[in-house]
Amino acid sequence: MNDNKWTLLLLGETPKGIRQFTLSPRVLRWLAGGFGVFFLFILTLSGLLLFNGGAYLKASHLARENSLLTGELQRFRDRVDGFEETIAHLSEQDSRVRRLAGLDATDEEILEVGIGGPGLGTPEGRPLWPLDSALSKAAFAVEYDLSAMERRARLLATSLAEASDSLSAHRDILEATPSILPAAGVLSSRFTMSRFHPIHHRALPHEGVDISAPRGTPILAAAKGTVTYSGWKSGLGNTVEIDHGYGYVTRYGHASKLLVRRGQKVTRGEVIAHVGSTGISTSPHLHYEVRVGGIAVNPMNYVIGSVLP
Repeated sequence: MNDNKWTLLLLGETPKGIRQFTLSPRVLRWLAGGFGVFFLFILTLSGLLLFNGGAYLKASHLARENSLLTGELQRFRDRVDGFEETIAHLSEQDSRVRRLAGLDATDEEILEVGIGGPGLGTPEGRPLWPLDSALSKAAFAVEYDLSAMERRARLLATSLAEASDSLSAHRDILEATPSILPAAGVLSSRFTMSRFHPIHHRALPHEGVDISAPRGTPILAAAKGTVTYSGWKSGLGNTVEIDHGYGYVTRYGHASKLLVRRGQKVTRGEVIAHVGSTGISTSPHLHYEVRVGGIAVNPMNYVIGSVLP
């Protein structure tokens, strides 16, 4: 048996500071093995810390990317909502322009086709679904709405092009169509077949619209035509009537002053009278009527745009 031993001397600055330790080979092997196990433990722990730290950084980076992507999607969602409102407004304008062009409004079933999606599948079938189902649904909804708006926009573009061609071919009719509100003011009473009359105190038809405005506000011709009446009319007070041709006749009542005479030619936007409160009236306003083929119709159906002149 090997009896060799190892001696460890620790020397201080003085002879009394000398320390001697005698170690057998067996103890040395135990110490070396323990040191090796400790060193291996330190290496393993360091590796785990590095791995977990990298995974944490990667997870934080992915979480930030996900948050940014969610924010971008929300901004796109807000813009899509704004575009939907714009397209809805354009659709209303398209109906008015087609009416002015003598065309039927676009069929409701066609409009529904324009709104529907073109078969984009489902969010479950997208690569993003296994990673983040909520984000996949949000992205799919935005893409679906964008595709729907594209189809609706193409439909409106085709419709407006058709209306434009028709308008070019019917310019005279367009010029004779009463397409503006004739005074700047507040729309205080709308067209209706049954309205409680503020003076007669009973339900009566109101075959035009009332525009409240200060006395003396200019009253404009709604389209070109020929003045067929300029004078006093029972109930309406000072009144102007204009025949625009093609069955269109407009009437302007309660004026304080008349500026045109019978037989005079006028153009759209020409001042024909001033707002007043003559006839049966409680305050200064313009009573404006549109008749087509002798029948009173809602003037707002022929007004392009919602801003008063």
